[in-house]
Amino acid sequence: MHLSDRHFRTIAELIEGQVGIKLPQGKRLMLEGRLHKRVRALNFSDLNEYVENLFEADHFDTELTHLIDVVTTNKTDFFREPQHFTFMREIAVPALLKSHGRKNANLKIWSSASSTGMEAYTTAMVLDDMTRNGSRFQYRILGTDISTAVLRLAKTAIYTRDVLAPVPEPYLKRYFLSSRDKSRGEVRVVPELRRMTHFMRMNLMDASYPVDRDVDIVFCRNVLIYFERETQRKVIERLCSHLRPGGYLLVGHSESMIHSAVPGLKQVQPTIFQV
Repeated sequence: MHLSDRHFRTIAELIEGQVGIKLPQGKRLMLEGRLHKRVRALNFSDLNEYVENLFEADHFDTELTHLIDVVTTNKTDFFREPQHFTFMREIAVPALLKSHGRKNANLKIWSSASSTGMEAYTTAMVLDDMTRNGSRFQYRILGTDISTAVLRLAKTAIYTRDVLAPVPEPYLKRYFLSSRDKSRGEVRVVPELRRMTHFMRMNLMDASYPVDRDVDIVFCRNVLIYFERETQRKVIERLCSHLRPGGYLLVGHSESMIHSAVPGLKQVQPTIFQV
């Protein structure tokens, strides 16, 4: 059985209010398909009974977490949009180290829609490689996401080999450990990088973020496209309020025009901005 119009609107309005993501009619079949697993897990007879019971006070918060996990899209890759990491290595980090004005500076990087952690661990690989090649700094990376499911994966740092194609061969050898059970086809990010990377749940729709106010680089890539323009503006303003002067905001290719709504945000490259 399909969702009724009323129940689809109920979920669409709930999701937009909670996480800013619009669910147009074109996403209806996708939503129904993803919800069937929750319907079976909770022993409801159909999708509409699930929605009718969604707002029961004794389990609403728990089920809302599951619902958000169901509807959020978590497409990510290692070294996705690789020019960002080239910019970080060749331009951003040297400029930031100069502005810190001291040796052994401590850089803070925030992956604000971190999904399964590939963006954060890519950043860690690049930064660690820089320190191995003579750059003198320390770093910490924060990854945040609304989905508890992807954060669990990010924290374990275990991936299947089929996602490693974009990773340069020297990095594969240095930064990944193979599973002892070769049949599993799994690797894990080395402990040295895991120690530098912390993950926590956070909603970009929140009025404030529990994040330091002197972050050097914020990644917010390929998530703003799901928000209405006014929501985009508010999110960008909040993110930028956590950047130190001279810090960088990196967005996705389809989001290159978002800076026009935020005063004081200077475009450095089409998808790279500086405060």
